[in-house]
Amino acid sequence: MAEIEYFYSSHSGYAYIGSTRFMKIVRAAGQSITHRPMDLRKVVATTGPGPTNSLTPQRSAYFSGREIQRWAEARGAGILLGRPAHHDNGIALSNGMLIAGLQQGVNIDALAHGMLEGHWRDDADLDDRDTLMRMGDAAGVDSASLLDAALSPEIQAIYDANTQEAIERSVFGSPTYFVDGDMFYGQDHLELVERAIAKPFSGTWPPVG
Repeated sequence: MAEIEYFYSSHSGYAYIGSTRFMKIVRAAGQSITHRPMDLRKVVATTGPGPTNSLTPQRSAYFSGREIQRWAEARGAGILLGRPAHHDNGIALSNGMLIAGLQQGVNIDALAHGMLEGHWRDDADLDDRDTLMRMGDAAGVDSASLLDAALSPEIQAIYDANTQEAIERSVFGSPTYFVDGDMFYGQDHLELVERAIAKPFSGTWPPVG
């Protein structure tokens, strides 16, 4: 069975748009997801175009506006008109909650999707404990236990390790999927992810030589 690694952040718009399709692909293949929540802001500042994405207002309006709206419509994902109000708030608590679930042996597929959907469809604040409690309850997890652990040194060390691993493996945005080590960036490559699970592509990543 292929290892399917999922590098993303709880507040990522494009991870949200691809979330339902990605999870359907994985389930249909009878496989599971290796979740790797990461600090997307640190990753982008290091391997991407810079801490603010270095986008002109025109490029920002396209990639974070028109393009995200079109992909949401194409994937059937309900989405806000415009940027979530709380998008610049902290993401360590929500990503830490996901990692705490993994450490406690919880399947976090539904929780991860709920965070992404709540933020981008319902304008939810992912840095608010009460909001995350409700999301966890809706996903059927022990919200209090996960939130109590989310900012602990142990969980935050894993979060930092995921972030560093993402940087070392040339991840430059969210979502990024690896199928047996072959990297696919962006939810617009999910059809290629599906193909790679069924039949690996020729060649290697990273390139040799």
